[in-house]
Amino acid sequence: MALTLDDLDSHLFKCADIIRDAVDPTDYKEYILPLVYYKAISDEFEKQYEENLDDYGEDFARDPDLYDIPVVPEGYLWEDIRAVSDNVDQALNEAFDALTEENPDLEGVFLADYIDAGGLDDDRLGRLVEHLSKDGYELDRDSVPPDMLGEAYMDLVRHFAEEEGKSGGQFFTPPHIVRLAVKLVDDFEDGDEFHDPTVGSGGMLIEAAKHYREEQGGDPSKLRYTGQEINPDIAAIARMNLFLHGLTNWSVERGDSLSSPAFTDGDQLERFDYVLANFPFSADWAKDELQDDPYNRFDWHEKLPRADRGDYAFIMHMAKQLKRPSLDDTGGKAAIVIPHGVLFRKHESRYREPMLENDMVEAIVGLPENLFQNNSIPSAILVLNTDKPAEREGEVQFIHAADEDFYEELSNQNELTEDGLDHIIDNFRGWKTEERVSRTVSLDEIRENDYNLNIALYVDTTEPEEDIDVEEELATLRELQAERDKIESRMTRHMEALNYE
Repeated sequence: MALTLDDLDSHLFKCADIIRDAVDPTDYKEYILPLVYYKAISDEFEKQYEENLDDYGEDFARDPDLYDIPVVPEGYLWEDIRAVSDNVDQALNEAFDALTEENPDLEGVFLADYIDAGGLDDDRLGRLVEHLSKDGYELDRDSVPPDMLGEAYMDLVRHFAEEEGKSGGQFFTPPHIVRLAVKLVDDFEDGDEFHDPTVGSGGMLIEAAKHYREEQGGDPSKLRYTGQEINPDIAAIARMNLFLHGLTNWSVERGDSLSSPAFTDGDQLERFDYVLANFPFSADWAKDELQDDPYNRFDWHEKLPRADRGDYAFIMHMAKQLKRPSLDDTGGKAAIVIPHGVLFRKHESRYREPMLENDMVEAIVGLPENLFQNNSIPSAILVLNTDKPAEREGEVQFIHAADEDFYEELSNQNELTEDGLDHIIDNFRGWKTEERVSRTVSLDEIRENDYNLNIALYVDTTEPEEDIDVEEELATLRELQAERDKIESRMTRHMEALNYE
């Protein structure tokens, strides 16, 4: 019987049970995800090696040019690791080192030190390796298509984010928010370039590829995907994730995208067709070091954003990364997850004004609260477009999607429903005005409000009052008055009987 996604999910989730209590839940991803990745590479390499052995003979079967995956060095196939019973931690470290040495492109992908994890003894690691070796769960592409393996890997990343609680939200954006962000900028074409400057585990880029294939019938291999991530462990997860999803034309670099942007073209930032991001809300940033930014990213006002609140630093950085007609003969679009404060904080109107006056803001979608793991902060999606269609110029669409019609309550957080997603996208694509949901607003009106982008200023978000049946209410009032008269009469008789004045 063919392996299903649910089967594979359940199989991979059990890895956490094996090492539970041996390491902290925040470290599960560091020790399990690389092993799943190694197993997938080894299984596919072994299959391709046997085919190449038949076609080219033993002298040439290991030629790297014959493989579209990393080459596993001799003595380090998964079965070789499985055969080790003593010092398993050392064997795993050596296997990852050997794989990296054979494939320099993997430098920085395997950061876990299994020897350093004191709770992972030979018994635990042996059981973990043996569990992943279970018959029927081979991870080569014939056994598990890359789409399914990639989705199972992403489910495992989500599972670990939930295990970590609030801190897990730093590298994992809920899938329904990612799908919405991608849909708000879709209509992709071969050759388009996507970038996420705070890439996390790579979910935004992967969803763009999936959307192109499933919704537009396109070939994801004809798109380019790039990202940057400050946390080296999370950057490694993103790299493994993109590979396991079968994507080829990608690059994920480590580092702080504000202090040290990795994707540059001479003295300019690279510009992209699409930027998709969920940056860390109101985080510290290196303001003092970037007063004289060589890329002129933070030039919307002479005063830079506060050092302890880098929201607009990220937004200005991403705006600079978008293609624009005056430089590239085409424009760029961005969908950026933001905290609500970005829309209305008074001292930040100095950044909203140039963003709006340059007619870069296409839409703002207000989202329900409590969408993120153990974080109830309200958020929104800011849609930027450096080449808005003529019929949208000088306008911004506000969409209020925070009502219960758009989401469902889960055990510990809310989730946008498919109907809710469709409702948002239908309003956006149709540039609609719908009572209590959406409205297209002129820049003149926004100027009158001192560039305040609070959604409630433009869309009536109050709960509608219930219709009042006057006749019914009067009848109820008469009944209550009659009841009161009876009570007063009875009290009067009691008072008289008691001679109480």
